[in-house]
Amino acid sequence: MSGARNGPAKAPAKSAAKSAAKSAARVGPGGPLRGTATMPGDKSVSHRALIVAALARGRSRVAGVNPGLDVAATVEALRALGVTVDAAGSAAEVVGGTLHEPADVIDCGNSGTTLRMLAGVCATIDGLSVLTGDDSLRRRPMGRVARPLRALGATVDGRAGGELAPLVVRGGPVTGAEVTVPVASAQVKSALLLAGLAASGTTAVRTPPSRDHTERLLAALGAPIEVGDGVVTLHHSFTPEPFELEVPGDPSAAAFFAVAAVLIPGSEVTIAGVGLNPTRLGWVDVLQRMGAAIEVVHEWERLGEPGGQLRAAAGPLTAVEVGAEQAPAVIDEVPVLALAATQAEGDTVFRGMAELRVKESDRIAAITSGLGALGAEIEAHDDHLVVHGPTPLRGGTADARGDHRIAMTLAVAGLIAQDEVKVEGWGSVETSFPGFLDTLVGLRGPGR
Repeated sequence: MSGARNGPAKAPAKSAAKSAAKSAARVGPGGPLRGTATMPGDKSVSHRALIVAALARGRSRVAGVNPGLDVAATVEALRALGVTVDAAGSAAEVVGGTLHEPADVIDCGNSGTTLRMLAGVCATIDGLSVLTGDDSLRRRPMGRVARPLRALGATVDGRAGGELAPLVVRGGPVTGAEVTVPVASAQVKSALLLAGLAASGTTAVRTPPSRDHTERLLAALGAPIEVGDGVVTLHHSFTPEPFELEVPGDPSAAAFFAVAAVLIPGSEVTIAGVGLNPTRLGWVDVLQRMGAAIEVVHEWERLGEPGGQLRAAAGPLTAVEVGAEQAPAVIDEVPVLALAATQAEGDTVFRGMAELRVKESDRIAAITSGLGALGAEIEAHDDHLVVHGPTPLRGGTADARGDHRIAMTLAVAGLIAQDEVKVEGWGSVETSFPGFLDTLVGLRGPGR
């Protein structure tokens, strides 16, 4: 079985990335999944640990770094900003406190996390920074980070008045302020908190609930940060001390293996060393409400991040409604939850999912067309999905539309389909989980 965490891949040239996105994978039905798997390092935590280490004055060590191209984009961007990052295997040593104006445009690849969070960092670096990315990233909304950064006094511009990348950031002094962010975006919240580390005065971010990795890490490092009801407050500027962190396994990646175990008769899978941050386990709640046999075992905490094991076993599912209030907690896992819903008794509804329209792909359209090509019955609406079940899935060809989460969902669909599924656009999985198929096949075991 392959589940080892490798270091971040070197970000490819755009032509190579496009070529990879066009590749295909074939996955067919088989026996039950059994055993223990480890996930690659949490992508969200990897980004934040590397960026915060770059802001610390001294040498930090981050182990278990996510091996995908998204985190590799963050590594290369930090290097372009003058940070020394020595990566070997799954570990990276970061010598922080040396950021300066980049000599060239910074290519963030397909990583919205890289671009949005580094916009906050670049707002505090003297000089001019230009942040761009691939075709997909240049279509995603950036006004949501440009506008609140301007409220701190930052100078941010870009295409369509800063609504689209490339973003142009003229760095300099920033001043703390109370900023309201209407969209539930951990990336935007993090960008403001990272800028606030160098701001004079207090920075307060009012926002709907979202992932809280940044505030957990900063609090564990001693930052004067306070988390209240709908607001995160950084009371004054703060320079982190160097630190050591082992990144937990990615819980969003774990969702694909948990769903596979639940859907394939006779399966029982343990996912070890995985992050158990409550803001990342909304998908577990949804599956448990559907009747899935999933157990969460807390074992440790590292710099504010809890972790342990997830255990999942096969069993019948019943349809549920996922309300808009839960959307931010499951937004990345909706594709594979929709797959689970195709096998549940009744109609499962996912509400308040408009954010899916502006991810790596239009995921509402991608889920509908991808699973629909395999026989799923899904109704797509502007901001919600209705999945009718149970519906047997057939084999065939389905397009991931260059989106890693759609690709991995379609691969899991291949395990329960009547015939082999060909997933086009498989190369997109390189952004987050290059060893996905090896880990999946390893759980089948010899002769299964």
